[in-house]
Amino acid sequence: MTGCQNFDLKAQRQLFDRYAKLLLSISLKYCNSMADAEDNVQDSFIEIYHTINSFKNKGSFEGWMKRIAINKAITKFKKNCKVVPLDTAKNLYPITEVVIEAEEIEMDIVLQCIQNLPPQYRMVFSLFELDNYNHKEIAELLGISEGTSKSNLHRAKLILKEQIIHYRQNRHHGAS
Repeated sequence: MTGCQNFDLKAQRQLFDRYAKLLLSISLKYCNSMADAEDNVQDSFIEIYHTINSFKNKGSFEGWMKRIAINKAITKFKKNCKVVPLDTAKNLYPITEVVIEAEEIEMDIVLQCIQNLPPQYRMVFSLFELDNYNHKEIAELLGISEGTSKSNLHRAKLILKEQIIHYRQNRHHGAS
């Protein structure tokens, strides 16, 4: 880390090599495509290199880098996507738990299903389910209400459930 603080290119390359895959996997949860995720990783590392002196060894360094990658993706999302707050949606669609029957599905299939979600649903789902943000935090990050966050999460789960059911049906028909 000291080398990166002194803008040592070799140290920066070592940091990149060590954490690029991790930040890519995080970025894929929030970005529309592999290319967008790769761009997000590059942008994240640029910020990491320029702000590494602000890391105060409180919490994990890896966690600090993850937050940078997530925040970069959120900033791009807000810039490129018009989020329409649908506060009335909570009254139109009852928020119930969406249960997907347990059956092992490859992680790349799950990730592909998440990437196929509409952007604002993917963003809320990833923040809530994958990175443990609560609805208040999501609302603040995305500039929406907590009700909209809850509604978007519910809709994301419904869409994911349908995608997984469709995947299972196609897989079972292909195996017959």
